[in-house]
Amino acid sequence: MAGEPILVVDDNPTNLKLVGYLLSSHGYEVRTAVDAPDALGQLAQFRPRLILLDLQLPGMDGFTLARRLRDDPAWRDVAIVAVTAFAMKGDEERAMAAGCDAYVTKPIDTRALPGLVARWVGGGAT
Repeated sequence: MAGEPILVVDDNPTNLKLVGYLLSSHGYEVRTAVDAPDALGQLAQFRPRLILLDLQLPGMDGFTLARRLRDDPAWRDVAIVAVTAFAMKGDEERAMAAGCDAYVTKPIDTRALPGLVARWVGGGAT
């Protein structure tokens, strides 16, 4: 659903620019954050329907941030999609255990991303 708010959290500026541009061009309201503290700052003033969360962040990693958000009742209804370039055995299970709703590996398929996002902001994955 166009116009829906999305937060993209990634420490790679190229990834932020690419995903931000792609989703904005599909009509989404996109904000970005470069790490967990930046994401928490954004979330203090912005309520996304979806968070695309890089798992390999400096400082507080994406697993920890996802757990922190899921521990707060205010954020339990926001979809979190884990995104990682360094997929290790067990990471998908760890992401789900941390509270993520889905898991996507990088490089992100730019043709498939809008469909993935539409499923999540439209009421959940099928």
